[in-house]
Amino acid sequence: MPTYEYKCPRCGHRFEKFKPINDPEARCPVCGAMASRLISAGGGFIFRGPGFYITEHRSEEYKRRAASEREMTKSR
Repeated sequence: MPTYEYKCPRCGHRFEKFKPINDPEARCPVCGAMASRLISAGGGFIFRGPGFYITEHRSEEYKRRAASEREMTKSR
């Protein structure tokens, strides 16, 4: 579930709510008025651990051919 940012039109209170996508409406926790959802930049992605680079999933045959090509270019 995403986190949405809201601003109350009555009292100006800004707050965040963790809500399902199909339920975007929220009430202000301060005054109880219906709040307006703000357009935000959203969260960034952080990639950690193995598996995010194309070179990590190469076949052994590909790695052998690439190594032999490197050796050929070094000897020239």
